[in-house]
Amino acid sequence: MMSKVALMAVLAVGGASAFVPTTGFLPKARLATSATSSLGLRTAGRTGAASLNMQVAAGQDTASLTRVATEARGLAMDSIAAAKSGHLGLPLGCAEIGAVLFSDFLQYNPKDPQWVNRDRFVLSGGHGSMFLYSWLHIAGYELPMEEVKNFRQYHSMTPGHPEFPNSEHNTPGIEATTGPLGQGVVNAAGIAAAQKMEQAMFNTKDQTIFDSVTVALCGDGCLQEGISHEGACFAAHEGLDNLIIVYDSNDVTLDKMAEYTQSEDTAARYEAYGWEVVTIDGHDLAAIKKTMDGFRSAKNGKPKLLVAKTIIGKGIDEVAGTNAAHGEAGVAYVADAKEKLGLKEPWEVSSDTRDFFKGVTTAKTEVYNKWQDTFKAWKGANKDLAKKLDTFVKGEVPSAEEMFKGIPEFDQDADIATREAGSVVINPVADLVPQFLSGSADLHGSNKNYIKTGGNFGRGFDKTYTGKNFYFGIREHAMGAIMNGVAFHGMFRPSGATFLVFVCYMRATIRVAALAEIPTTYILTHDSIGVGEDGPTHQPVETVSSLRVFPNLDVMRPADPEETVGAYVHSAQRKDGPTALILTRQNVRTLKEIPVKTRREGVLKGGYVAKKETGDLKLVIMAAGSELQWAMDAAKEIGDGVRVVSMPCMSVFDKQDQKYRDEVLPPACRNRMAMEAGVGSPWYKYVGLDGKVVGVEKFGFSAPGDIVMKEFGMTAENCLKEAKAMM
Repeated sequence: MMSKVALMAVLAVGGASAFVPTTGFLPKARLATSATSSLGLRTAGRTGAASLNMQVAAGQDTASLTRVATEARGLAMDSIAAAKSGHLGLPLGCAEIGAVLFSDFLQYNPKDPQWVNRDRFVLSGGHGSMFLYSWLHIAGYELPMEEVKNFRQYHSMTPGHPEFPNSEHNTPGIEATTGPLGQGVVNAAGIAAAQKMEQAMFNTKDQTIFDSVTVALCGDGCLQEGISHEGACFAAHEGLDNLIIVYDSNDVTLDKMAEYTQSEDTAARYEAYGWEVVTIDGHDLAAIKKTMDGFRSAKNGKPKLLVAKTIIGKGIDEVAGTNAAHGEAGVAYVADAKEKLGLKEPWEVSSDTRDFFKGVTTAKTEVYNKWQDTFKAWKGANKDLAKKLDTFVKGEVPSAEEMFKGIPEFDQDADIATREAGSVVINPVADLVPQFLSGSADLHGSNKNYIKTGGNFGRGFDKTYTGKNFYFGIREHAMGAIMNGVAFHGMFRPSGATFLVFVCYMRATIRVAALAEIPTTYILTHDSIGVGEDGPTHQPVETVSSLRVFPNLDVMRPADPEETVGAYVHSAQRKDGPTALILTRQNVRTLKEIPVKTRREGVLKGGYVAKKETGDLKLVIMAAGSELQWAMDAAKEIGDGVRVVSMPCMSVFDKQDQKYRDEVLPPACRNRMAMEAGVGSPWYKYVGLDGKVVGVEKFGFSAPGDIVMKEFGMTAENCLKEAKAMM
């Protein structure tokens, strides 16, 4: 690896002509080779030293951009110093990148931050959030200086990591909730996929109303996380050439210099995936501009990786270029650093910078206004498309009542798996909610979530960018982050499927979806020990209960086909968070003794009375999913005094008013039992200290599903036995 002193000397002396190593770890055989990309620039994947001999680009105001970059560094220094918390390294090391992006490259209007044809910028390295807040403020977004000063403070618009607008924060210009490393670059792939879809759906031969790109900024941490590898493969395979990743390659991670934990040639790896890769000096304004402009114009079917060799913490000499620069270690030297940079005032943004960005805003507004003219002509010529677009942008969906009317009732005498019911329900749902998308981690045939009239998304084979079925490959973690990206984009409602037991691969992305309050849907089949022969590796025991502890995740485990209708309708209706649909592999009885309307509408309340007692209430039996049939059978056998409550979704039930909850679970009856084929801990809030939970508290075994269920007591006979013992 090139030492800190040597690297700084090369960048300082060489400027735009500096030779910068791609990783510092390239095999000697590779150092002797070089190549040229389709952009006419020397690439990094096949050469150990890339030089971009670029002079100041025509029309680029280098002096103003340098001043703006310096002042952006100052904002980050002051806010992090005031908070006594934060990460200086990225905002200081990437200041020139920010200057080019926000003054020139990015297509946006700060007065209309939700403009549908804006470029999306995702700060994947969310710890460097002061980079984004500084640039949003300078660029003229509604992010006042007082909020910049309130960095990391209670109820400020500038939380520690960027948060997508939700009920807690509404900071304009934030396109994704980031912080868990690696997710942001894959969110960006999801956003880019949604952009490809909107372009294919709405552009016409006469008018192009969508031509935006997605840019993500990341560091070594994001590219070490495995999720970034999965997402990079997907993006290249599906030809997302509107995706640009800027890799802040500073040879530093938090604990140590990067060489301590990595030795791969990252650029070569991305070239092998099928990406366009270019390496530059990340402090060279002209190089950044030329490369980014080339990336935008290169419609070559390849996503783009810009390896920007930077000095982490640039501007604070005492820590610059070292792992100490990552966090707030440089705060002690801020006063001296600002003096050396010529910054005399706290949170200084000069009148020259304000004037410069007034000019930037004027130029970008001209582009915006010209687009508005095109958009107006497009709407006039394409009234049906315009109506569809308006529906998508507003997120409008039919009412639950309208959706129920559009989904036929099932044969009440048939026994079918709820995953099979889902395969039927998803198709009218997709017709009623045309922005509803589906996808699977190589399990469409098992998850049974294919939209039959939707077509397949992507490039090649039978795929197009209007396709509604995503083939994610065996990449659950990336699937979750891509889904989040599609939802962050805002025009489509993504769903994705896998076996329930494999949802653990994507828990981190579900957490972000719940936190960000975005409407993703997870279709999780093979929901219990009823999976049978595949054995305990594929039999979820703890999984449903572990999902229920996520705040703002609605976990729905329907009991039969009609409850499955209700669960799908809920997921399609929801706008403030994700929904997990937990579906069986094995057949279940269609509960025809409960009216169809009661089952469908009951799911929308989370829980409902499935069988009302005759006579005095002596016992309440609660159940969810495939175990409701056994509760109903047991109650019928017992006769008087037993109520059965279906509880497909605890979180939705808990949101109902107290009156309804007391009607379903009368407080006077403390004799309560719950039955579910999984870990029983969530049920105790309903059964109380006097109640009983019949669950599965250990891993299963390999045998036919009915035998496994019987051995664990998940039968009508055992439910009857346990219930009688309580009466």
